[in-house]
Amino acid sequence: MTDLSALSPLLVERCARAALEEDLGRAGDITSQATIGADATARAVIATRQDGVVAGMPLVASAFRIIDPGMSVRCEVADGAHCSAGGVLARVEGNARSMLAAERVALNFLMHLSGIATLTAAYADKIAHTDARVCCTRKTIPGLRVLEKYAVRCGGGRNHRFGLDDAVLIKDNHIAVSGGVAKAIEVARSHCGHMVTIEVEVDTLAQLEEALTASPDAVLLDNMSPETLTEAVRVNAGRAVLEASGNIDLATIAAVAETGVDYISTSKITMAAPPLDVGLDIFV
Repeated sequence: MTDLSALSPLLVERCARAALEEDLGRAGDITSQATIGADATARAVIATRQDGVVAGMPLVASAFRIIDPGMSVRCEVADGAHCSAGGVLARVEGNARSMLAAERVALNFLMHLSGIATLTAAYADKIAHTDARVCCTRKTIPGLRVLEKYAVRCGGGRNHRFGLDDAVLIKDNHIAVSGGVAKAIEVARSHCGHMVTIEVEVDTLAQLEEALTASPDAVLLDNMSPETLTEAVRVNAGRAVLEASGNIDLATIAAVAETGVDYISTSKITMAAPPLDVGLDIFV
């Protein structure tokens, strides 16, 4: 399971607060104000309606407590835990209006992030017999990248770079403008400090061989067949970290992993993950 401390409490509160402000708007929950007494209380459970991997429990707790610091929220599972349909994830007790005001935000985070964690786990399971690891990309919903990448870790995946500023990834368009694979790597190294990792994307074995002459930290092998990837691993001979990418899905990831690459990146674990079906049921 993933340590909850992996998410900064400041980040959790900021994301939950922004979502609540969006949902409550200018007048708050007018439906609950109209139908439920100000002093009414309720008890509820948050339960999953399908099997999956949990991610987002800190956001659940934060959403309820921002609305009402007196709300009791007891998380029954930790992020990264596997849950079965019908399993109780959390118990909530307190003011009924407050509970309903925070319900949708809490569930939205939990369903979305748990969906990512669940799909990531499915990919990771497919390659568990190899040394390769599945990782995410920068293809995330704007504003939710840190949370989505956290969900990937909850599902047993690894994170690629978080943005344009924390690592160099020289792609085909950079190479086209800079004048060549090796030249792009050399220019990047002269520009960046010694703590910055340099990765270069290649499409062919010839480009891989050129890249290796400039000693990159990692090479992204883009849209290569398993046969070509196997040869790339042989040519590389352990000199750089190898990452395979490009149209990889649950049906193909095992064959890619068996070639001997170190990492397999796919945007599908963040961009194509269906939400996990989770609901809140009140017991007055």
